[in-house]
Amino acid sequence: MERVSLPERPDWKSKAEALGFRFHTMYGEPYWDESSAYVFSLAQVERDIEEPSTELHAMCLEAVAAILASEELIGRMGVPAAHRDMVAASWRDREPPLYGRLDLAYDGAGPAKLLEYNADTPTALYESAAFQWLWLEDMRASSGLDPDDDQFNGIHEALVARFGAMLAQGDHLHFASARDVEEDFATVEYLAWAAKDAGLVAHYVAIEDIGLTDAGQFCDGENRVIGTLFKLYPWEDMLADPFADAIPGAHCRFIEPAWKALVSNKGILPVLWRLFENHPNLLPAFFEDEATGPAAVRAREALARGRVTKPLFSREGASIRIEVPGRAPLVAADQSYDHHPKVVQAYQPLPTLGGMHPVIGAWIVGDTCVGMGIREDAARITQNLSRFKPHVVRN
Repeated sequence: MERVSLPERPDWKSKAEALGFRFHTMYGEPYWDESSAYVFSLAQVERDIEEPSTELHAMCLEAVAAILASEELIGRMGVPAAHRDMVAASWRDREPPLYGRLDLAYDGAGPAKLLEYNADTPTALYESAAFQWLWLEDMRASSGLDPDDDQFNGIHEALVARFGAMLAQGDHLHFASARDVEEDFATVEYLAWAAKDAGLVAHYVAIEDIGLTDAGQFCDGENRVIGTLFKLYPWEDMLADPFADAIPGAHCRFIEPAWKALVSNKGILPVLWRLFENHPNLLPAFFEDEATGPAAVRAREALARGRVTKPLFSREGASIRIEVPGRAPLVAADQSYDHHPKVVQAYQPLPTLGGMHPVIGAWIVGDTCVGMGIREDAARITQNLSRFKPHVVRN
Protein backbone atom coordinates (compact mmCIF):
# COMPACT_ATOMS: atom_id res chain seq x y z
CA MET A 1 0.00 0.00 0.00
CA GLU A 2 1.53 3.27 -1.18
CA ARG A 3 0.45 6.85 -1.73
CA VAL A 4 1.90 7.96 -5.05
CA SER A 5 1.88 11.39 -6.71
CA LEU A 6 0.23 11.50 -10.14
CA PRO A 7 -0.54 14.18 -12.73
CA GLU A 8 -4.07 15.55 -12.57
CA ARG A 9 -6.26 15.35 -15.66
CA PRO A 10 -6.43 18.88 -17.08
CA ASP A 11 -10.18 18.59 -17.72
CA TRP A 12 -11.31 16.71 -14.62
CA LYS A 13 -13.29 19.61 -13.15
CA SER A 14 -15.30 20.17 -16.32
CA LYS A 15 -15.97 16.43 -16.53
CA ALA A 16 -17.09 16.38 -12.90
CA GLU A 17 -19.48 19.28 -13.38
CA ALA A 18 -20.90 17.85 -16.61
CA LEU A 19 -21.66 14.63 -14.73
CA GLY A 20 -23.33 16.42 -11.82
CA PHE A 21 -20.40 15.94 -9.42
CA ARG A 22 -20.55 19.58 -8.37
CA PHE A 23 -19.32 19.12 -4.80
CA HIS A 24 -15.83 18.15 -6.01
CA THR A 25 -14.73 21.35 -4.24
CA MET A 26 -16.37 22.52 -1.02
CA TYR A 27 -15.81 25.78 0.82
CA GLY A 28 -12.84 26.53 -1.40
CA GLU A 29 -11.08 23.25 -0.56
CA PRO A 30 -10.81 20.16 -2.77
CA TYR A 31 -13.00 17.22 -1.84
CA TRP A 32 -12.03 15.08 -4.82
CA ASP A 33 -8.22 15.04 -5.00
CA GLU A 34 -6.40 13.18 -7.78
CA SER A 35 -2.98 14.75 -7.26
CA SER A 36 -2.07 11.42 -5.68
CA ALA A 37 -3.62 7.98 -5.39
CA TYR A 38 -3.34 4.89 -3.20
CA VAL A 39 -1.82 1.80 -4.78
CA PHE A 40 -2.53 -1.72 -3.50
CA SER A 41 -1.46 -5.18 -4.52
CA LEU A 42 -4.14 -7.64 -5.56
CA ALA A 43 -3.28 -9.80 -2.54
CA GLN A 44 -3.79 -6.87 -0.16
CA VAL A 45 -7.22 -6.17 -1.60
CA GLU A 46 -8.44 -9.76 -1.71
CA ARG A 47 -6.88 -11.01 1.53
CA ASP A 48 -7.06 -7.93 3.75
CA ILE A 49 -10.09 -5.96 2.54
CA GLU A 50 -12.52 -7.88 0.33
CA GLU A 51 -12.75 -11.20 2.17
CA PRO A 52 -12.65 -9.78 5.73
CA SER A 53 -15.29 -7.17 4.87
CA THR A 54 -17.69 -9.79 3.57
CA GLU A 55 -17.07 -11.74 6.78
CA LEU A 56 -17.57 -8.65 8.97
CA HIS A 57 -20.92 -8.00 7.32
CA ALA A 58 -22.00 -11.59 8.04
CA MET A 59 -20.91 -11.14 11.66
CA CYS A 60 -23.05 -8.00 11.87
CA LEU A 61 -26.08 -10.05 10.80
CA GLU A 62 -25.37 -12.48 13.64
CA ALA A 63 -25.13 -9.49 15.96
CA VAL A 64 -28.58 -8.26 14.85
CA ALA A 65 -30.07 -11.64 15.70
CA ALA A 66 -28.38 -11.53 19.12
CA ILE A 67 -29.63 -7.99 19.82
CA LEU A 68 -33.23 -8.87 18.95
CA ALA A 69 -33.05 -11.94 21.18
CA SER A 70 -31.92 -9.89 24.21
CA GLU A 71 -33.98 -7.35 26.13
CA GLU A 72 -30.75 -6.00 27.60
CA LEU A 73 -29.12 -5.41 24.22
CA ILE A 74 -32.12 -3.96 22.39
CA GLY A 75 -32.54 -1.62 25.35
CA ARG A 76 -28.99 -0.32 24.83
CA MET A 77 -29.36 0.42 21.12
CA GLY A 78 -31.34 3.64 21.36
CA VAL A 79 -34.37 2.27 19.49
CA PRO A 80 -37.59 3.75 20.98
CA ALA A 81 -39.56 1.05 22.79
CA ALA A 82 -42.67 1.85 20.74
CA HIS A 83 -40.90 0.86 17.52
CA ARG A 84 -38.87 -2.16 18.55
CA ASP A 85 -41.52 -4.59 17.30
CA MET A 86 -41.37 -2.97 13.86
CA VAL A 87 -37.58 -3.33 13.77
CA ALA A 88 -37.87 -6.96 14.88
CA ALA A 89 -40.57 -7.68 12.29
CA SER A 90 -38.39 -6.34 9.46
CA TRP A 91 -35.65 -8.76 10.54
CA ARG A 92 -38.06 -11.66 11.02
CA ASP A 93 -39.46 -11.06 7.53
CA ARG A 94 -35.92 -11.03 6.11
CA GLU A 95 -36.44 -7.70 4.39
CA PRO A 96 -33.41 -7.49 2.08
CA PRO A 97 -30.72 -4.80 2.43
CA LEU A 98 -29.24 -2.83 -0.43
CA TYR A 99 -25.79 -1.57 0.55
CA GLY A 100 -23.48 -0.27 3.26
CA ARG A 101 -19.94 0.96 3.89
CA LEU A 102 -17.51 -0.53 6.39
CA ASP A 103 -14.90 2.00 7.53
CA LEU A 104 -11.56 0.29 8.11
CA ALA A 105 -8.15 1.24 9.45
CA TYR A 106 -5.53 -0.49 7.28
CA ASP A 107 -1.79 0.09 6.84
CA GLY A 108 -1.04 -2.44 4.12
CA ALA A 109 0.49 -4.96 6.50
CA GLY A 110 -1.62 -6.02 9.47
CA PRO A 111 -5.31 -7.02 9.45
CA ALA A 112 -7.77 -4.25 8.62
CA LYS A 113 -9.65 -3.11 11.74
CA LEU A 114 -13.33 -2.20 11.74
CA LEU A 115 -13.89 1.35 12.95
CA GLU A 116 -17.64 1.45 12.26
CA TYR A 117 -20.30 0.37 9.78
CA ASN A 118 -22.50 2.92 8.04
CA ALA A 119 -25.13 0.48 6.88
CA ASP A 120 -28.07 2.86 6.59
CA THR A 121 -27.16 6.17 4.92
CA PRO A 122 -23.61 5.92 3.52
CA THR A 123 -22.49 8.62 1.11
CA ALA A 124 -19.29 8.90 -1.00
CA LEU A 125 -21.00 6.31 -3.21
CA TYR A 126 -20.94 8.13 -6.56
CA GLU A 127 -17.27 8.98 -6.12
CA SER A 128 -16.45 5.35 -5.31
CA ALA A 129 -18.59 3.63 -7.92
CA ALA A 130 -18.40 5.97 -10.90
CA PHE A 131 -16.04 8.94 -10.80
CA GLN A 132 -12.95 7.08 -9.63
CA TRP A 133 -13.57 4.45 -12.34
CA LEU A 134 -13.72 7.21 -14.96
CA TRP A 135 -10.43 8.53 -13.51
CA LEU A 136 -8.86 5.08 -13.93
CA GLU A 137 -9.99 4.79 -17.55
CA ASP A 138 -8.76 8.29 -18.39
CA MET A 139 -5.42 7.74 -16.70
CA ARG A 140 -4.82 4.45 -18.49
CA ALA A 141 -5.74 6.03 -21.82
CA SER A 142 -3.35 8.95 -21.26
CA SER A 143 -0.49 6.72 -20.02
CA GLY A 144 -0.76 8.30 -16.58
CA LEU A 145 -1.16 4.72 -15.38
CA ASP A 146 -0.09 1.36 -16.75
CA PRO A 147 -2.69 -0.31 -19.02
CA ASP A 148 -2.73 -3.28 -16.64
CA ASP A 149 -3.52 -1.16 -13.57
CA ASP A 150 -6.93 -2.02 -12.19
CA GLN A 151 -9.30 -0.98 -9.41
CA PHE A 152 -11.35 -2.86 -6.82
CA ASN A 153 -14.65 -1.56 -8.10
CA GLY A 154 -17.62 -3.69 -9.07
CA ILE A 155 -20.01 -1.42 -7.19
CA HIS A 156 -22.22 -0.24 -10.06
CA GLU A 157 -22.73 -3.69 -11.55
CA ALA A 158 -23.50 -5.11 -8.12
CA LEU A 159 -26.06 -2.38 -7.38
CA VAL A 160 -27.82 -2.95 -10.69
CA ALA A 161 -27.99 -6.69 -10.01
CA ARG A 162 -29.18 -6.08 -6.45
CA PHE A 163 -31.98 -3.76 -7.51
CA GLY A 164 -32.99 -6.36 -10.08
CA ALA A 165 -33.11 -9.05 -7.40
CA MET A 166 -35.09 -6.91 -4.93
CA LEU A 167 -37.73 -5.55 -7.32
CA ALA A 168 -39.36 -6.50 -10.62
CA GLN A 169 -38.73 -4.68 -13.88
CA GLY A 170 -41.14 -1.79 -14.23
CA ASP A 171 -41.64 -1.38 -10.48
CA HIS A 172 -41.75 2.20 -9.21
CA LEU A 173 -39.22 3.29 -6.60
CA HIS A 174 -38.97 6.66 -4.87
CA PHE A 175 -35.61 8.09 -3.79
CA ALA A 176 -35.57 10.69 -1.03
CA SER A 177 -32.96 12.99 0.49
CA ALA A 178 -32.94 16.27 2.36
CA ARG A 179 -33.60 19.29 0.18
CA ASP A 180 -30.58 21.41 -0.83
CA VAL A 181 -27.95 18.95 0.46
CA GLU A 182 -25.99 18.40 -2.73
CA GLU A 183 -23.91 15.42 -1.62
CA ASP A 184 -27.02 13.57 -0.46
CA PHE A 185 -28.86 14.36 -3.68
CA ALA A 186 -25.87 13.11 -5.71
CA THR A 187 -26.03 9.82 -3.80
CA VAL A 188 -29.72 9.20 -4.48
CA GLU A 189 -29.36 10.46 -8.06
CA TYR A 190 -26.63 7.90 -8.62
CA LEU A 191 -28.70 5.13 -7.00
CA ALA A 192 -31.62 6.08 -9.24
CA TRP A 193 -29.27 5.64 -12.22
CA ALA A 194 -28.43 2.11 -11.03
CA ALA A 195 -32.14 1.38 -10.46
CA LYS A 196 -33.01 2.54 -13.99
CA ASP A 197 -30.28 0.28 -15.36
CA ALA A 198 -32.10 -2.54 -13.57
CA GLY A 199 -35.33 -1.68 -15.37
CA LEU A 200 -37.04 0.17 -12.53
CA VAL A 201 -38.96 3.46 -12.70
CA ALA A 202 -37.33 6.00 -10.40
CA HIS A 203 -38.87 9.11 -8.83
CA TYR A 204 -37.26 11.73 -6.60
CA VAL A 205 -38.89 13.39 -3.59
CA ALA A 206 -37.36 15.68 -1.00
CA ILE A 207 -37.74 14.27 2.51
CA GLU A 208 -39.50 17.49 3.51
CA ASP A 209 -42.18 16.94 0.81
CA ILE A 210 -43.30 13.47 1.91
CA GLY A 211 -46.83 13.54 3.28
CA LEU A 212 -49.68 11.22 4.23
CA THR A 213 -52.79 10.49 2.21
CA ASP A 214 -56.21 10.25 3.85
CA ALA A 215 -55.75 6.48 3.75
CA GLY A 216 -52.53 6.76 5.77
CA GLN A 217 -50.07 6.03 2.96
CA PHE A 218 -46.96 8.07 2.26
CA CYS A 219 -47.09 10.25 -0.84
CA ASP A 220 -44.75 12.57 -2.72
CA GLY A 221 -45.21 16.25 -3.57
CA GLU A 222 -47.38 15.29 -6.56
CA ASN A 223 -49.64 13.14 -4.38
CA ARG A 224 -48.31 9.89 -5.86
CA VAL A 225 -48.46 7.06 -3.34
CA ILE A 226 -45.00 5.84 -2.34
CA GLY A 227 -44.98 2.05 -2.46
CA THR A 228 -41.21 1.58 -2.15
CA LEU A 229 -38.90 4.22 -0.71
CA PHE A 230 -35.14 4.51 -0.58
CA LYS A 231 -34.49 7.22 1.98
CA LEU A 232 -31.13 8.79 2.63
CA TYR A 233 -32.43 9.65 6.06
CA PRO A 234 -31.26 7.71 9.13
CA TRP A 235 -33.61 5.36 10.90
CA GLU A 236 -32.77 6.86 14.29
CA ASP A 237 -34.18 10.18 13.07
CA MET A 238 -37.20 8.56 11.42
CA LEU A 239 -38.08 6.67 14.58
CA ALA A 240 -37.93 9.89 16.59
CA ASP A 241 -40.21 11.68 14.12
CA PRO A 242 -44.01 11.91 14.62
CA PHE A 243 -44.39 10.24 11.20
CA ALA A 244 -42.92 7.04 12.69
CA ASP A 245 -46.32 6.12 14.11
CA ALA A 246 -47.67 6.01 10.55
CA ILE A 247 -45.03 3.59 9.21
CA PRO A 248 -46.70 0.27 10.13
CA GLY A 249 -49.96 1.20 8.42
CA ALA A 250 -48.48 2.96 5.40
CA HIS A 251 -47.82 -0.24 3.41
CA CYS A 252 -44.53 1.22 2.26
CA ARG A 253 -41.44 -0.90 1.66
CA PHE A 254 -38.32 0.80 2.95
CA ILE A 255 -34.81 0.52 1.59
CA GLU A 256 -32.90 0.22 3.85
CA PRO A 257 -35.16 -1.99 6.04
CA ALA A 258 -35.83 -1.03 9.66
CA TRP A 259 -33.44 -3.65 11.06
CA LYS A 260 -30.56 -1.63 9.58
CA ALA A 261 -31.14 0.74 12.54
CA LEU A 262 -29.21 -1.85 14.55
CA VAL A 263 -26.29 -2.17 12.12
CA SER A 264 -25.51 1.49 11.43
CA ASN A 265 -25.73 2.07 15.17
CA LYS A 266 -22.30 2.13 16.87
CA GLY A 267 -23.80 0.01 19.62
CA ILE A 268 -23.18 -2.92 17.31
CA LEU A 269 -19.42 -2.58 17.97
CA PRO A 270 -19.55 -3.84 21.59
CA VAL A 271 -22.04 -6.52 20.55
CA LEU A 272 -19.61 -7.75 17.89
CA TRP A 273 -16.84 -7.84 20.51
CA ARG A 274 -19.04 -9.87 22.86
CA LEU A 275 -19.78 -12.39 20.13
CA PHE A 276 -16.39 -12.52 18.40
CA GLU A 277 -13.83 -11.42 21.00
CA ASN A 278 -10.28 -11.28 19.62
CA HIS A 279 -11.37 -11.57 16.00
CA PRO A 280 -8.45 -10.18 13.98
CA ASN A 281 -10.58 -7.51 12.26
CA LEU A 282 -12.27 -6.20 15.42
CA LEU A 283 -11.15 -3.72 18.05
CA PRO A 284 -12.18 -4.18 21.69
CA ALA A 285 -15.38 -2.19 22.21
CA PHE A 286 -17.76 -1.71 25.14
CA PHE A 287 -20.79 0.27 26.11
CA GLU A 288 -19.51 3.26 28.05
CA ASP A 289 -20.72 2.05 31.45
CA GLU A 290 -18.89 -1.26 30.92
CA ALA A 291 -15.57 0.17 29.75
CA THR A 292 -14.09 0.26 33.26
CA GLY A 293 -15.83 -2.85 34.60
CA PRO A 294 -15.25 -6.62 34.55
CA ALA A 295 -16.32 -6.93 30.91
CA ALA A 296 -13.29 -4.89 29.84
CA VAL A 297 -10.64 -6.62 31.97
CA ARG A 298 -9.26 -8.74 29.13
CA ALA A 299 -8.97 -5.65 26.93
CA ARG A 300 -7.29 -3.52 29.62
CA GLU A 301 -3.96 -3.32 27.79
CA ALA A 302 -5.55 -2.32 24.49
CA LEU A 303 -7.69 0.36 26.15
CA ALA A 304 -4.68 1.64 28.08
CA ARG A 305 -2.88 2.33 24.79
CA GLY A 306 -5.72 4.58 23.73
CA ARG A 307 -9.48 4.75 23.51
CA VAL A 308 -12.09 6.39 21.31
CA THR A 309 -15.46 7.43 22.72
CA LYS A 310 -18.27 7.56 20.17
CA PRO A 311 -22.01 8.24 20.43
CA LEU A 312 -24.38 5.53 19.23
CA PHE A 313 -25.42 7.89 16.45
CA SER A 314 -23.24 10.45 14.72
CA ARG A 315 -22.16 11.56 11.27
CA GLU A 316 -18.86 12.73 9.77
CA GLY A 317 -16.78 12.28 12.92
CA ALA A 318 -19.03 14.45 15.12
CA SER A 319 -18.85 14.07 18.93
CA ILE A 320 -15.84 11.72 18.82
CA ARG A 321 -13.16 11.90 21.52
CA ILE A 322 -9.73 10.25 21.21
CA GLU A 323 -7.60 9.74 24.31
CA VAL A 324 -4.01 8.53 24.04
CA PRO A 325 -1.57 8.52 27.00
CA GLY A 326 0.86 11.42 26.92
CA ARG A 327 -1.24 13.49 24.52
CA ALA A 328 -4.02 15.97 25.06
CA PRO A 329 -7.45 14.49 24.24
CA LEU A 330 -8.58 15.12 20.67
CA VAL A 331 -12.21 16.20 20.62
CA ALA A 332 -14.23 16.69 17.45
CA ALA A 333 -15.18 20.30 16.82
CA ASP A 334 -18.77 19.28 16.07
CA GLN A 335 -20.39 18.08 19.30
CA SER A 336 -23.96 17.94 17.98
CA TYR A 337 -24.42 14.23 18.81
CA ASP A 338 -23.00 14.44 22.31
CA HIS A 339 -26.38 13.84 23.99
CA HIS A 340 -26.56 10.22 22.78
CA PRO A 341 -25.35 7.22 24.83
CA LYS A 342 -21.78 6.25 23.96
CA VAL A 343 -19.49 3.34 23.31
CA VAL A 344 -15.76 3.06 23.97
CA GLN A 345 -13.51 1.42 21.39
CA ALA A 346 -9.79 0.69 21.60
CA TYR A 347 -7.82 3.25 19.60
CA GLN A 348 -6.34 2.07 16.32
CA PRO A 349 -3.96 4.70 14.87
CA LEU A 350 -4.56 5.36 11.21
CA PRO A 351 -1.48 4.98 9.00
CA THR A 352 0.35 8.12 7.95
CA LEU A 353 1.26 8.43 4.27
CA GLY A 354 2.37 11.74 2.83
CA GLY A 355 1.28 13.42 6.05
CA MET A 356 -2.28 12.16 5.61
CA HIS A 357 -4.37 9.55 7.44
CA PRO A 358 -6.44 7.33 5.09
CA VAL A 359 -9.59 5.40 5.98
CA ILE A 360 -10.73 2.57 3.72
CA GLY A 361 -14.43 2.51 2.88
CA ALA A 362 -15.29 -1.08 1.91
CA TRP A 363 -18.60 -1.20 0.04
CA ILE A 364 -21.06 -4.01 0.72
CA VAL A 365 -23.86 -4.62 -1.78
CA GLY A 366 -26.31 -7.25 -0.64
CA ASP A 367 -24.05 -9.42 1.49
CA THR A 368 -20.76 -9.11 -0.40
CA CYS A 369 -17.87 -6.63 -0.49
CA VAL A 370 -17.68 -5.36 -4.07
CA GLY A 371 -15.41 -2.31 -4.02
CA MET A 372 -13.76 0.42 -2.00
CA GLY A 373 -13.20 4.14 -1.72
CA ILE A 374 -10.64 6.03 0.34
CA ARG A 375 -10.87 9.26 2.27
CA GLU A 376 -7.92 10.96 3.93
CA ASP A 377 -7.31 13.84 6.30
CA ALA A 378 -4.37 15.50 7.98
CA ALA A 379 -6.35 15.19 11.23
CA ARG A 380 -6.91 11.93 13.06
CA ILE A 381 -10.71 12.23 12.81
CA THR A 382 -12.21 11.76 9.35
CA GLN A 383 -14.82 14.47 8.82
CA ASN A 384 -17.16 16.04 6.29
CA LEU A 385 -14.42 17.79 4.29
CA SER A 386 -11.90 14.93 4.33
CA ARG A 387 -10.65 14.34 0.80
CA PHE A 388 -11.70 11.49 -1.43
CA LYS A 389 -8.75 9.74 -3.12
CA PRO A 390 -8.78 7.32 -6.05
CA HIS A 391 -7.02 3.98 -5.81
CA VAL A 392 -5.25 1.51 -8.06
CA VAL A 393 -4.74 -2.25 -7.80
CA ARG A 394 -1.39 -3.19 -9.30
CA ASN A 395 0.06 -6.68 -9.69
